[in-house]
Amino acid sequence: MSGTVTAVSRNETYSFTKPNRDSVTLIAGLGVEGDVHAGVTVKHRSRVAQDPTQPNLRQVHLIHEELFDEVRALGFEVAPGDIGENITTRGIDLLALPVGTLLHLGDEAVVEVTGLRNPCMQIDNFQGGLLKQVVGRDEAGNIVRKAGIMGVVTVGGVVRPGDPVKFELPAEPHRPLDRV
Repeated sequence: MSGTVTAVSRNETYSFTKPNRDSVTLIAGLGVEGDVHAGVTVKHRSRVAQDPTQPNLRQVHLIHEELFDEVRALGFEVAPGDIGENITTRGIDLLALPVGTLLHLGDEAVVEVTGLRNPCMQIDNFQGGLLKQVVGRDEAGNIVRKAGIMGVVTVGGVVRPGDPVKFELPAEPHRPLDRV
């Protein structure tokens, strides 16, 4: 099973949205070159406030473009980069991948999946009511997070829209994604 990169985004400053780019360069152990969230230790403001020495398990944020189709059908307008992701994909169920999955992006880059994005109130500030569409509960009452996945760069490289995305599952037993 494979998919495609549909957009790449980065921002040098803290803001909710990230402008789309022609390409992004992933740097092993750091993240997206020139992105405010790149680094060995946490860069997300809430995490820095808790403990700035924590390892950065959120170097790269990926979202499946199918989520935008889903929320568009409910009246929301969301485009690649709008809710802060670095890489938008189509054709791979990112949320179903286990922790430790390796995502091969383009010719060189590899991102190891660390967990789920934990969506926050900034999503409602972007568009009122959107948070309820990207985080909710299933029939059993379990929290379901749909706002993408996070990962760390294990092999650097340039990633562009149109690049293939392939995944390599880790050894079993597989550990399901949880928030990071």
